[in-house]
Amino acid sequence: MKKLDKLILQAFAGPFLLTFAVVEFIFLMQFMMKYMDDLVGKDLGFGVIAQLLFYFSVLIVPISLPLAVLLSSLMTYGTLGEHHELTAIKTAGISLTRILRPVMLFSLFLAGGAFWFNNTIVPLANLEAYSLLWDVRQQKLALDIREGVFYNGIPGYTIKVNKKLGENGDILKGVMIYDHTQSRGGSAVILADSGRMYTRFGGQYLALELFRGRTYVEQPSAQGGAGASFIRQNFDRNLITFSLASFGMDRTKKELFNTNKMMLNLGQLTHYTDSLHNRVLLERRQLIPQLNPYYTFLRLDTTGRVAMQRVESWQVPDKELQPVSLNVAQQAANRARNVRSFLGTSAERLTNLSKETANYRIESYRKYTQSVAILLMFLIGAPLGAIIKKGGIGVPILVSIVFFIIYYVVSIMGEKYGREMVMPVGVGMWLSGAVLLPIGLFFLYQARHDSGVLDVDWSRFVPGWLRWPWRGYKKAV
Repeated sequence: MKKLDKLILQAFAGPFLLTFAVVEFIFLMQFMMKYMDDLVGKDLGFGVIAQLLFYFSVLIVPISLPLAVLLSSLMTYGTLGEHHELTAIKTAGISLTRILRPVMLFSLFLAGGAFWFNNTIVPLANLEAYSLLWDVRQQKLALDIREGVFYNGIPGYTIKVNKKLGENGDILKGVMIYDHTQSRGGSAVILADSGRMYTRFGGQYLALELFRGRTYVEQPSAQGGAGASFIRQNFDRNLITFSLASFGMDRTKKELFNTNKMMLNLGQLTHYTDSLHNRVLLERRQLIPQLNPYYTFLRLDTTGRVAMQRVESWQVPDKELQPVSLNVAQQAANRARNVRSFLGTSAERLTNLSKETANYRIESYRKYTQSVAILLMFLIGAPLGAIIKKGGIGVPILVSIVFFIIYYVVSIMGEKYGREMVMPVGVGMWLSGAVLLPIGLFFLYQARHDSGVLDVDWSRFVPGWLRWPWRGYKKAV
């Protein structure tokens, strides 16, 4: 490795690590804010939150790498140009492409590593992250008994507290408990003047210690409740224990999520895509045979009864057609409605299958496009940094945001058009690359000729046999 390569890579390494960490943190916070409503108030503990943060940080690595490469390339070559180091290197007879080569090779290596990471690690992280997120969403909110509000979080009981006192709100005033555990409606009611709330056995049970209260129990009669009676019991102290097992988080089997497209690698996606495509073709081939029974016409047999005869050809001889009666017309209309309903259902089913196939193909293409995006961002960032000759953070961040927004918006548009089958999936997924590649090549061309971003000599793009009139026109102007 040449000293020049070491110099450029050392100048690139620091901004790359810094920008990657910042971009990773920003996207991670975006993910967590998206699911914040599912996390708050469930007493998940540090372990569950740490797992979610780790898995989601793994998922956003393929998204963060292109933006990190774009920003760090701009900063590196912009700083070299701002300090006149690029000029010094060029005066030594070294071309711009040679200066770009070490970071370009690193970007190629990074793109290959990103493809492997996206195909191997990301599906496993998706399985862990979204299965855990599903369990978190299914978990109940933590025990939260509020003043003056009926609380139904504990199975079989409804609790109301008029006032909560104490430092932790564990002293209760005016307690009312409806007991539904006997499946007889509100047949048991407990009223207490005051009480104390605490947990037992390591937080597995909730204890309510009630003072100066009464218990009302309904006793149905043997004749079906017409002569029901009530039993009232007074107490000075009553201890009720509730199980909190329903507040624990039960982990769902991960095998139930294995078939989701986000949890599959490239080989599995190809297998599922081929299976769905073959299913669509099979249903299309079976559509015409399934329609044949509807194409019949009615005629009178020798006994005068209406008989059904299958249409062998689209033209029926006039002599076989009888005058149309009201009954025949009604049956024909019913058949037409049945055909329309059958075709509508079949078309909707085929459309859904085609969209599902497109979704699997989108996930397959995404593993390629996110890796190629690293090279595209380098192709834009490095030459543009050499052109604008501005290092630091301000200008590179603004330029990076503009191009990343363009890339992101075009990618989302292409993905949506492919999912809705407005355009082929492959065209939609590579649409962002097709838009950004000419921009990158244009910046590289301008940087090699030491031109500004908008300083374009259009005579270079004119064919040789037209250059003489073009030069004459420029001189006249």
